[in-house]
Amino acid sequence: MDGIDLTGKRAIVTGGYSGLGRVTVSHLVQAGAEVIVPARDVTRARSALAGLSGVEIMPMDLFTAASVDAFGAAIVRRGVPVHLLINSAGIMATPLSRDADGHEAQFATNHLGHYRLACGLWPALRAAEGCRVVAVSSRGHQLAGVDLDDIDFDRRPYDKWVAYGQSKTANALFARALDARGRDHGIRAFSLHPGQILTDLARHLSEEELSAFDALDAQGNPKVDPEKGMKTVEQGAATTLWCATSPLLAGHGGVYCEDSDVAPLNDGAMGRKGVAAWAADDAIAEQLWVLSAQWTGHDVS
Repeated sequence: MDGIDLTGKRAIVTGGYSGLGRVTVSHLVQAGAEVIVPARDVTRARSALAGLSGVEIMPMDLFTAASVDAFGAAIVRRGVPVHLLINSAGIMATPLSRDADGHEAQFATNHLGHYRLACGLWPALRAAEGCRVVAVSSRGHQLAGVDLDDIDFDRRPYDKWVAYGQSKTANALFARALDARGRDHGIRAFSLHPGQILTDLARHLSEEELSAFDALDAQGNPKVDPEKGMKTVEQGAATTLWCATSPLLAGHGGVYCEDSDVAPLNDGAMGRKGVAAWAADDAIAEQLWVLSAQWTGHDVS
């Protein structure tokens, strides 16, 4: 963020009061941005962000369609541009549950909630005349592509990791399809893998599952080895901030990034650097976009 001046810029950061999101908000504020943090738990958000000037907290629950719609409408009514939309909130490896429309919870929260948010904010994003939308995906996208025939596990057995992988693939595909629609309006979109970082995202994992990840040292502290992708929260937030602000990405969009760089296509092996082919396929991205529009009743223009 050295040399990045965001004075006069407005950012919205979902998940901005914990983990990667909070670090992202902190550095955006330090660079001069005005930051709006939508929060399901407003009290917790106020406590977590206390002491940071230039931050506004507004209620919003990504899992609830009416809540997302109300937030987007409130921002648009202000008649102000939004220069950065950073979709950092998410859930991981949760037991099977569904939203009010019957959609599997990880897909509903990680993808559909953010899809609905971007559509609702579209007039404000266009008004910026130069906006970036950043979707925090994960290397977990390599676990699974999007099963367009059974996204919600209505017919196949529910697997929490397949569901998580599918939702993270959806994040990457969302960025590609959004970028295709936004580039003529000055809106560019990116997705990214921040690294393997133990945050509140892992709250649904058992001690046995955490142990299997070999993420903790003998003292029970998170291991840090950036060469192996095991990062601190600050190191993980660096790629989010790079996607949001780096001049090196001017004129680019739709790409998947990691380690503060554009990532190559992955060779198909799980756990390797790079993006899986199924998360970089424009035809699948379009199919997912069309389906998302049908399911939510929202689109962009």
